[in-house]
Amino acid sequence: MKLDEIQAVIDSAKARGPDRLATYVRGRLPDMSEAEVLDTAELLLEIIESVPLVLAAAAQEAEDRSLGHVVQPVLDRATRYFLHPMDLMPEITLGLPGLLDDTYLVFRILQVLEEGPEPLVEWDLDDPTALIRKLLEHSVGQQLDAIAALNFEEVADDVRQSWGAESLNA
Repeated sequence: MKLDEIQAVIDSAKARGPDRLATYVRGRLPDMSEAEVLDTAELLLEIIESVPLVLAAAAQEAEDRSLGHVVQPVLDRATRYFLHPMDLMPEITLGLPGLLDDTYLVFRILQVLEEGPEPLVEWDLDDPTALIRKLLEHSVGQQLDAIAALNFEEVADDVRQSWGAESLNA
């Protein structure tokens, strides 16, 4: 997996100005107080920065459970979207807010993978995913949900068979 490249994308977006995240939150949730905006922007930065760690943890857990051949292609697709320079919210022009769609897609894909018999990662992805979804334009969120579902559906039978084999071996 290209975790160092993901980190470079995050670092590059941060270099464009951390205040862009607060400005984005202010624009999407105008009823928030300034303190709430700043807290939310700080939380979003932490969520974005966790992407390489979450992907690494999921990949390692899949490998440890002999599910790497099934899970890794799904994680690779999420990684490619994160690294793709032209996406629904380009970080090249938006900075950190442009990573919200990438982060959301990674977390949505991991949420779908979490629907197996045992979670791949022990992290609660529901709250960060819900927060990001609230900040995305509705059409962007719908497109990302569809991408996550499509990516998983392409390997769903392999995943189900592997999870079934895993439960039999447990």
